[in-house]
Amino acid sequence: MARVRDIEIDEVPENARETYQRFATEYGPFLNQVKVFAHRPPALRHVMGLLLELAEEQVLPKRYLEIALVVVSKLNECRYCVAHHAPRLIDQGLSTEAVENILEPEVPGFDEVDTLVRDYAVQVTNNFQYIRDGMFDRLKEHFTEEQIVELTLRTALCGFFNRFNDALQIGMEDGVVADMLAHGVREESLPKEAAE
Repeated sequence: MARVRDIEIDEVPENARETYQRFATEYGPFLNQVKVFAHRPPALRHVMGLLLELAEEQVLPKRYLEIALVVVSKLNECRYCVAHHAPRLIDQGLSTEAVENILEPEVPGFDEVDTLVRDYAVQVTNNFQYIRDGMFDRLKEHFTEEQIVELTLRTALCGFFNRFNDALQIGMEDGVVADMLAHGVREESLPKEAAE
């Protein structure tokens, strides 16, 4: 259970209910997260609405998005986000071994672009102020500027979600860990749970 109470859909203003409902049913198994965001309807409308709109447009291939999200979540040790995104990354064709070893120098099944996206996500998370122009030169060989902006946005935003989820101790929805295990990801590969 989160450190704040869950807000049900009938408690949010009318102008936030559609976003609440769509995010809870269309975006993935993130109901507990939306119930916490609902404490601030403007954040619910705009942050969750942004994610829904970006998903609809999908200018960045999902494989690269999920690589970035899993990398950031592992770096920040966000159990909630790793459990939610590891199965999505496997659905994009990567092995369980790749997902579990995504921060290692050599990742099984990674090609040059996968490694570039992983390395960029690490830089945006840990060394954002020191990223060299050469990184962008390499990114521009494979991605449009629009895609680079979205990759950067989603990588940085994932760090926000990691902190938000863990600070408020948002609990895992029913079935998330079971789905992860069904995809072959071992529970031991998740970051440890925070001490009480």
